[in-house]
Amino acid sequence: QVQLVESGGGLEQAGGSLRLSCAASGRTDTTYNMGWFRQAPGKEREFVAAISWNEDKTYYKEAVKGRFTISRGDAKNTVYLQMNKLKPEDTAVYYCAIGPIVGVTMAQVNFWGQGTQVTVSS
Repeated sequence: QVQLVESGGGLEQAGGSLRLSCAASGRTDTTYNMGWFRQAPGKEREFVAAISWNEDKTYYKEAVKGRFTISRGDAKNTVYLQMNKLKPEDTAVYYCAIGPIVGVTMAQVNFWGQGTQVTVSS
């Protein structure tokens, strides 16, 4: 069983930046893809970004391309989401995830984090 713990959420003004972190534990290897999803109030959870296990590919929701950057830490069991030029519509609970990548999205999630709130004020 894998545990994912996110951190780094908070309140930021539009145009500002936040960096989310997620650390995975419970597995000795790091050959898993990691990603981020988000869920705004009253909306379904949606894919935001993903990075392959060997970091050779990254994938983004169209609305965050050019503003968000996903990366993995040196320890490989961590994933970051650098969010720049934040917009009020980025307000949501952000979830870290592990799962297979199909096409250009993480189509299935095997493990979820508990979520971290990101609020962007206008």
